[in-house]
Amino acid sequence: MTRAPAIILSLSLAATALLPTTARGGPFDAGPLADFLTIFRQQAIPKQVVVWRHPEFKAGTVVVSTRERRLYYVLGGGRAIEYGVGVGREGFTWSGVKTISRKREWPDWRPPAPMLKRRPDLPRHMAGGIENPLGARALYLGSSEYRIHGSNEPDTIGAAVSSGCIRMTNNDVIDLYSRVKVGTKVVVLR
Repeated sequence: MTRAPAIILSLSLAATALLPTTARGGPFDAGPLADFLTIFRQQAIPKQVVVWRHPEFKAGTVVVSTRERRLYYVLGGGRAIEYGVGVGREGFTWSGVKTISRKREWPDWRPPAPMLKRRPDLPRHMAGGIENPLGARALYLGSSEYRIHGSNEPDTIGAAVSSGCIRMTNNDVIDLYSRVKVGTKVVVLR
């Protein structure tokens, strides 16, 4: 192990002695230390600032292009942040306008009834944490069952694999979460 990762690991282990454990598990499972550790995971499709040529979408709007498998956070001034995303698989794509109705860090997951009907093997509840399918953050879209959320499967970013939710790497969803507010407009295009 090189010196820098060894120092980071030592600091991380030392920090665990200072942090209380929770009923959900240890400090590596969720919270600030888990957020820190996501920095070292490889990014499937790196986020980048791009030229934005769609003036109909104003600064602060989130635009998801299902076809491109990209999410854009419009900055204004002809720029947007582009993130890679995973989108709904065949039969689970959708389009429309929603607003972010809730934001949660390390959210619990309760599969919706239609998903449980298709997959009765799924747990009925899963506490938030590294193994949770919603990942580090979730942005709830109106009263729908859809969310923009992190993922514990970063290899699915750029693919059409979900049941309609928009998946991001944990690093990217943490970044987007810090930029948006409840009430932010989300436009999903096919």
